[in-house]
Amino acid sequence: MTTMNSAPAPDAPSSPPTALSLRILDRLVAATRVTEVPTPWTALTSAAFPGPAGSVRCFTGEGPVASVVHISLVVPPIGLDSHMVFAFGAADDPLPHFTLDAVRTGDSYAFHLDLVQRADLAAHGDYADHVYGPLTAPFEKTAEITGITPAHIGPRQRALMSPWMLAHRADDAAFAEVGPIADAYLDHWLALAADFPAEAADDVEHTALADRDHRMRELLFSPEIDAVWAQVERLVGPAVTDGLRALLITGRPAVEETP
Repeated sequence: MTTMNSAPAPDAPSSPPTALSLRILDRLVAATRVTEVPTPWTALTSAAFPGPAGSVRCFTGEGPVASVVHISLVVPPIGLDSHMVFAFGAADDPLPHFTLDAVRTGDSYAFHLDLVQRADLAAHGDYADHVYGPLTAPFEKTAEITGITPAHIGPRQRALMSPWMLAHRADDAAFAEVGPIADAYLDHWLALAADFPAEAADDVEHTALADRDHRMRELLFSPEIDAVWAQVERLVGPAVTDGLRALLITGRPAVEETP
């Protein structure tokens, strides 16, 4: 997630990050035929601020796409308008995870876009070439956009993502150009989900995909590694924050135990 900062209130709910995240979510749901399931967080609230603070939607499926999660945190008093879309491949499938963060704080924007790797790219050349090679053109095109600057992402976080990760801050005009880049990443991911290259699958067939993925997701959504979780906790409390992390780690809402 992109770090949140205090700023004047955004123009939610029709802000550019809202529109981008919902458009990407709609495309994901339509293309993958995942089914929405209830979560305890249809409406998030914050003890620190009056009114709603966001919402969570979760979709699950069979086959290579296991789940899609959309988390929105919208708190006008601090100018926060943050949306995360995550589409997870099945635990034992080599399909990478698609992720988009779209954030507005006041007049400043930020975005994070990646296909999270499921295997060591340095040791699996065919996987890297087939799964990530087609992203090189949109990755390089992003560098040509006027008005974007690199976001601060520590090396520990970078190690969990792919070399094709995009994490930038942007002004208003630059953020308007992010949509086609997000579409290019999503188009490629949907093509992989529909017909994963046999050469790439063969290259990682001896990887313990499910075990590696669980370990990676525990670290990717760790509050010790990503400081954003401390900020989320201040907004919605520790219990909800732990639940959201568990949802992202497992891809499914926790089932409450019957007393």
